[in-house]
Amino acid sequence: MADRDTLPLPLEVRDRLAELELELSEGDITQKGYEKKRSKLIGAFLPQAPGKGMDPSVPHERRTPVTPGSSSRYHRRRSSGSRDERYRSDVHTEAVQAALAKQRERGKMAVPMPSKRRSLVVQSSMDAYTPPGEEHIGHQDTSSGSEEEGSMQGEGTPTSSQGSINMENWISRAIHGSTTSSTTSSSSTQSGGSGAASRLADVMGQTHLENHSTPPDVTSYTTDSIQVERPQGSTTASRATPKYGNAELMETGDGVPVGGRVSAKIQQLVNTLKRPKRPPLREFFVDDFEELLEVQQPDPNQPRAEGAQMLAMRGEQLGVVTNWPPSLEAALQRWGTISPKAPCLTTMDTNGKPLYILTYGKLWVRSMKVAYNILHKLGSKQEPMVRPGDRVALVFPNNDPAAFMVAFYGCLLAELVPVPIEVPLTRKDAGSQQIGFLLGSCGVTVALTSDACHKGLPKSTTGEIPQFKGWPKLLWFVTESKHLSKPPRDWFPHIKDANNDTAYIEYKTCKDGSVLGVTVMRMALLTHCQALTQSCGYTEAETIVNVLDFKKDVGLWHGILTSVMNMMHVISIPYSLMKVNPLSWIQKVCQYKAKVACVKSRDMHWALVAHKDQRDINLSSLRMLVVADGSNPWSISSCDAFLNVFQSKGLKPEVICPCASSPEALTVAIRRPTDDSNQPPGRGVLSMQGLSHGVIRVDSEEKLSVLTLQDVGTAMPGALMCVVKPDGVPQLCKTDEIGELCVCSVATGTSYYGLSGMTKNTFEVFPMNSVGAPISEYPFTRTGLLGFVGPGGLCFIAGKMDGLMVVGGRRHNADDIVATALAVEPMKFVYRGRIAVFSITVLHDERIVVVAEQRPDSTEEDSFQWMSRVLQAIDGIHQVGVYCLALVPSNTLPKTPLGGIHLSETKQLFLEGSLHPCNVLMCPHTCVTNLPKPRQKQPEIGPASVMVGNLVSGKRIAQASGRDLGQMEDNDQARKFLFLSEVLQWRAQTTPDHVLYTLLNSRGTIASSLSCVQLHKRAEKIATMLAERGHLQDGDHVALVYPPGIDLIAAFYGCLYAGCVPITVRPPHPQNIATTLPTVKMIVEVSRSACMMTTAVICKLLRSKEASAAVDVRTWPPVLDTDDLPKKKPPLLYKPSNPDTLAYLDFSVSTTGMLAGVKMSHTATSAFCRSIKLQCELYPSREVAICLDPYCGLGFVIWCLCSVYSGHQSILIPPSELEVNPALWLLAVSQYKVRDTFCSYSVMELCTKGLGLQTDSLKSRGLDLSRVRTCVVVAEERPRIALTQSFSKLFKDLGLHPRAVSTSFGCRVNLAICLQPHRLGKLADQGTSGPDPTTVYVDMRALRHDRVRLVERGSPHSLPLMESGKILPGVRIIIANPETKGPLGDSHLGEIWVCSGHNASGYFTVYGDEALQSDHFNSRLSFGDTQTIWARTGYLGFLRRTELTDASGERHDALYVVGALDEAMELRGMRYHPIDIETSVIRTHKSITECAVFTWTNLLVVVVELDGSEQEALDLVPLVTNVVLEEHYLIVGVVVVVDIGVIPINSRGEKQRMHLRDGFLADQLDPIYVAYNM
Repeated sequence: MADRDTLPLPLEVRDRLAELELELSEGDITQKGYEKKRSKLIGAFLPQAPGKGMDPSVPHERRTPVTPGSSSRYHRRRSSGSRDERYRSDVHTEAVQAALAKQRERGKMAVPMPSKRRSLVVQSSMDAYTPPGEEHIGHQDTSSGSEEEGSMQGEGTPTSSQGSINMENWISRAIHGSTTSSTTSSSSTQSGGSGAASRLADVMGQTHLENHSTPPDVTSYTTDSIQVERPQGSTTASRATPKYGNAELMETGDGVPVGGRVSAKIQQLVNTLKRPKRPPLREFFVDDFEELLEVQQPDPNQPRAEGAQMLAMRGEQLGVVTNWPPSLEAALQRWGTISPKAPCLTTMDTNGKPLYILTYGKLWVRSMKVAYNILHKLGSKQEPMVRPGDRVALVFPNNDPAAFMVAFYGCLLAELVPVPIEVPLTRKDAGSQQIGFLLGSCGVTVALTSDACHKGLPKSTTGEIPQFKGWPKLLWFVTESKHLSKPPRDWFPHIKDANNDTAYIEYKTCKDGSVLGVTVMRMALLTHCQALTQSCGYTEAETIVNVLDFKKDVGLWHGILTSVMNMMHVISIPYSLMKVNPLSWIQKVCQYKAKVACVKSRDMHWALVAHKDQRDINLSSLRMLVVADGSNPWSISSCDAFLNVFQSKGLKPEVICPCASSPEALTVAIRRPTDDSNQPPGRGVLSMQGLSHGVIRVDSEEKLSVLTLQDVGTAMPGALMCVVKPDGVPQLCKTDEIGELCVCSVATGTSYYGLSGMTKNTFEVFPMNSVGAPISEYPFTRTGLLGFVGPGGLCFIAGKMDGLMVVGGRRHNADDIVATALAVEPMKFVYRGRIAVFSITVLHDERIVVVAEQRPDSTEEDSFQWMSRVLQAIDGIHQVGVYCLALVPSNTLPKTPLGGIHLSETKQLFLEGSLHPCNVLMCPHTCVTNLPKPRQKQPEIGPASVMVGNLVSGKRIAQASGRDLGQMEDNDQARKFLFLSEVLQWRAQTTPDHVLYTLLNSRGTIASSLSCVQLHKRAEKIATMLAERGHLQDGDHVALVYPPGIDLIAAFYGCLYAGCVPITVRPPHPQNIATTLPTVKMIVEVSRSACMMTTAVICKLLRSKEASAAVDVRTWPPVLDTDDLPKKKPPLLYKPSNPDTLAYLDFSVSTTGMLAGVKMSHTATSAFCRSIKLQCELYPSREVAICLDPYCGLGFVIWCLCSVYSGHQSILIPPSELEVNPALWLLAVSQYKVRDTFCSYSVMELCTKGLGLQTDSLKSRGLDLSRVRTCVVVAEERPRIALTQSFSKLFKDLGLHPRAVSTSFGCRVNLAICLQPHRLGKLADQGTSGPDPTTVYVDMRALRHDRVRLVERGSPHSLPLMESGKILPGVRIIIANPETKGPLGDSHLGEIWVCSGHNASGYFTVYGDEALQSDHFNSRLSFGDTQTIWARTGYLGFLRRTELTDASGERHDALYVVGALDEAMELRGMRYHPIDIETSVIRTHKSITECAVFTWTNLLVVVVELDGSEQEALDLVPLVTNVVLEEHYLIVGVVVVVDIGVIPINSRGEKQRMHLRDGFLADQLDPIYVAYNM
């Protein structure tokens, strides 16, 4: 052998090998034993790199691999009977294994396994959850598990059929011909101790298994040279460094090292996704915009049909036999009267004992009785309820064929049209509603049923049968003889010859779940029975065993109709008996010496599984075994395996007769039972690649992806058959092209009942030849079957139209994909036959979804392992990616009445998110290849473009300003003071008792209040305290740590009186010290506070045990307790010398997690207060209600400063009190008859959610909001239009004017840029009337390209934006390009720049990053007005001049804020705002309450909060992925499902996405489920 000559083996090993070869050649040892021993001998000496020691001159065939699993694997597969062999041609299983092996050899990388919360894993295997610190992965360089190899073999007898042996040669060449996997076994890793070690080692040879938690990569499409790397560390026995996955220390995208599980998995995912995908596609089609979706271009090298045009195939002549009856009723009459004792039907009980024998005499008499009673005993004589030609429902259970048969023939005799349907078991059966629609459209009013069935139907309390969902009102009529009256002697049914009246209607379920009724005429019914009789060679009194559903399809045609025409005896085996005893049908064939049996491949498969303990089986009586689903691509494996096993029991090969049928065309083709056993049946081994392009290519042997088909015989007698192109004009196919079979025959259905349009397309088709002429004057019927006519007129079926999925222009058949999934070993994780494959449309293409039921005992990793291998197998064999693979708990998929999976219902559940899978693997990265091209940035307008006046390249420059402060003369007394402290002293002298502040508690009563003089005196005492106890100099910083209230205000003015600089800080939360106290500490340190002032309670909290656990309490600056103030007043109040000195510092944590403090000078503070006073028209006589957090931004200014400047009374409502009493704020507004109120989004949301159902009770309590003139939401973000609208709608009934609600906009560089109080109706004359806030709709896709494109409301991809309020007096705004700093035109998206007297004067930072500072606070335009100094807000937005005018007659410029530049995500070269993606996600499922997105190393991570049971968690993964693809053209990398309240939200109600991201990467979220999309 080649290996031996080239390997440096010791002599004794060579001698032993020679002995082995001798033993093999003399037949003393089996090939398998030889392989096993040989691999054991030379395993240790194999070279590590693939094929190194191989002599290239050795021909391919001799390079047999030495994996112990390789050839033994084929024997194992072939040992039929002992293992599940359903749907399994050896070819397919082998091909799947080979495809998996091929995938494996590409040098794989691991796929991150989803992580799941413990409670979701019922029987979790612990090793998947080894914490990062305890994991040691041992790699032993062993020869993989060859000892266990023998124990895994099946016990059955190897078959001797020639075919399999050739197949083995074939496959071994196919696999090993081109690859050199001879060293697979030598360095396989230990596979984590699972029982399937050897089998895993077999398949996973070179995959680096990290403790099973990471299955092999399924995304690589590289086909370059195969490199099998030796696992790292395989020389050492175990790793010293404990690690998780492959994260010893990884750099995140920002270069920050991250430890932990999540980051390791993400890194893994990133690496996996970096591999090259399928080749890029070229052309594009325009999707109504510049964002071009790629459109799949046909591959120039794809196979094309080259054959001649096919000819229509004619079946043999339908020979009319003289004594054939003229109609089926006539046949019944003949046998019922001539041979009344002849058995017609024998039914079985669940023990397999004959339950009842229906003779032809009984059938005739009872059918007449039923006919008479329906016609004469329903309704009255004058008004019978049913007349000949009416439709009647037949509702019979599957175990009662006799009652069904009587009712069916009763209808035929009464000239009624039976509509057989399934028994509705509950009101919500899968598909039952659609059946109801069918009955309704057929005008059914009467349902025939049996006594037992009638008793079993669900009943209401009154004993009535309820109306099922979607069903018409029915009269239930029991057909048992004892309930019927005997027909009079003179009454006789009218028996005619077969004519063109409708005989019966067979229901058909379509791909989308809708149910159609196919009408079959009496003439067609009779002709079909004759054609079946001729092609099957039926003769009188033959016995036939029927396992099929007798209500429709093959079971009805053979077991109820044709059998009566020929006076045959049917032995009916109910499904319930098959479930108990799968061999029952074979036993009945033996017992009754039946000539014919009608089965499905499932029944053959079940018999195989159960047959081994049966001895006395003899099938020699069978002359025909009709395989009803013989047209299904997987039936061939059941037929072959069945023949293999039962040939020894007398089964003749020529007996197996697959047939093809469809509801529309009835029997399309059937293989005839021949006496000539020498003629082998037709086989086609076709290339899957060719089939996917609709072309037949008999496959060359090297390929793995083949489909083996068996013929289903020739066309029916008297029929003409052709194959037409499946879509478009029905043009004849070429001989090597797959198309839809069409049949022209009397014996087909004639229409879909009541649907003329669909009928025309299906039953009245005129196939055209190449010149466009019809090939026949008679119409053809489409069968819904895809296939071709092969040599000798044999039909081959390759699939069904219903199962067709067109992905990227290639056609795939659902059944083939099911077969591939079933061939993936080991099968022990999922149930055979419980796999559903369908496609959903996402982003203009079909995407394949595979859903399987998982066995209860399989572990997480096992299933995940299986899933990833199914993906590889489908990719390897069909060259198509699976978009989503889901496993659901056993027995949870909706079933059809006979136990199959109800496909459309499953798809429906999947799409609406109620499938509740227990495992999901999504692969959008590998499947979705038609995303738009990533955007290339275009250069913007430069200074070279001509600026004419205020135009930039043809557009008005986007700039706007509020009213001019200088021009406005008003009686503002406070203007003459430069400092707020002076304003307060002046108010304390002139209006000492005027109340400035009132604080409410949670009951709505006044907790405390401050008049001008009280505030002045408190402030004086605090100033004294600062000087005496704090020993502070002027200019020192003081941190004010107070709850929202009066103390905070007094302390602030106390600092001003003492010449100190106050910083307001939110106090730590007593229940959550660990997370809130560090922020306090950080602000105190960063602001360089010399001392802290607070209340006694908080003082205690800062020194508590919990506090010392969270921070180092010894480093606090001195803490002053203001509950204990000195009595005396200060000798002298501090008067600042320069108004440009610092008045206070404003610290805030931005949504991106940055802590930024800005400096506010005295000038800016006074200008700010004046601007707000003018905009909101505040006077001492006004009252304003404020429900805001008073720690930063506009909230602080309105709470602490405005009242002192303008003199109005502020009613203060701490937002925290609303948690106790949500109605507090609105009740206060109503009670104090407030006209102006300020709140935050979180307050608005609290009211909307908390008071939604209480508006009536509030109304009765006298809540009245009709006086509210302005309700302003204070925010630093894009207006939340949905929230403001729902708030307005909700409280409209309580008098709130819809135009009263508006928003403001501020940021760090300028705490308030816009603030829009509206002046409503009657109030307009009292002030300047500002226009309404306008809402515009912009195209979201244009926005991603930084452009604004206005669209109509409701147009696709539209996004509503609300104007952010009216620009404050003294504020100028311009929109500039953030990169080039050039001015932009009207309605262009850019950064908002602001110039105003109340801009902050800079960041207060310890490190003083000068560049950042000058850039944010002192920017100049690059061209145009280059003199003005602007501050950059960091927000994107645009200005738009509206048609409205304001009070001065100027046109109103509306400012629209789109989002923060910091928050925006750059993905695929486009700019996305998280809120847009989040809005889409929240809409997808009722259980998603909140969502946040962020990016990590170019991956989009979506975190959703689940309000529902944890079982729903996995439903969200596909829905989230779909919606983000559809609406945003982005692929989600990771979906994280968490509990409610995990997404952190700050006091302003903004999501803290960066905190969330940090928590996610540090693995602190305790997610319910994390899915890593491939």
